[in-house]
Amino acid sequence: MKCAGTIAMAALLLTAPALSATEIPQAERRSGYSFMASDTQAIQDDDTANPGMLWVLDGEKLWNTKTGAAGKACADCHNDTRTGMKGAAARYPAFDKTLGRPVNLEQRINLCRTGQQQATPLPYESRDLLALTAFVAQQSRGLPIDAATDPQLEPFVAKGRELFMLRQGQLNLGCTNCHDDNWDKRLAGSAITQGHPTGYPLYRLVWQSLGSLQRRLRACITGIRAQPYDYGAPELVELELYLMSRARGMPMETPAVRP
Repeated sequence: MKCAGTIAMAALLLTAPALSATEIPQAERRSGYSFMASDTQAIQDDDTANPGMLWVLDGEKLWNTKTGAAGKACADCHNDTRTGMKGAAARYPAFDKTLGRPVNLEQRINLCRTGQQQATPLPYESRDLLALTAFVAQQSRGLPIDAATDPQLEPFVAKGRELFMLRQGQLNLGCTNCHDDNWDKRLAGSAITQGHPTGYPLYRLVWQSLGSLQRRLRACITGIRAQPYDYGAPELVELELYLMSRARGMPMETPAVRP
């Protein structure tokens, strides 16, 4: 966030009502799609215009490509993605019994690469990892988010909620202060949404690229002048998990398009 954005945030919060950190009632929760201008919505709605579909197409190719010492493709285990992967992304982050903690979809893909394909893990935010993640997530488009229903995830959801509520950084702000208390206002000309991760990985016009939810979270943390967590850090996965639990029941939109 640039200096102008910091000044705008400060002005917004000074003129806003007292910050109560009250969560949005389930019935009032809205996708970021509803906050966008109609021309941006039109880009997302049309697969021939949605630039995120380029990553989906790349992901389909990677899904069917044999790789690693095992010489296996994702399709060799999971077969037809239209059935085998339908609804899978809507349940992530999910609990991994071996690790004893939740993993997000990107981490699951890399665990399959190292364990099943005997290949090297793909770097976070790399084109190939984003493409595979987008391809898998796109198979759940239109289905309701169903994350965080496993009882084993409850303590991790609680940790994610704590981080969402935590004030931090030089601006002494938490995620809740924007996305619960000041949604539907504007910050530096942009709409403040409710922060529901319904369409990740998504294409941001300002990025001119597809990006993960963790990229967006790190940008927000940097914006409040706090030290961002590393990609894949347990804290970010727990925050993802909490955000997906907030969005439970909302339809998946991957690959979404945002300003």
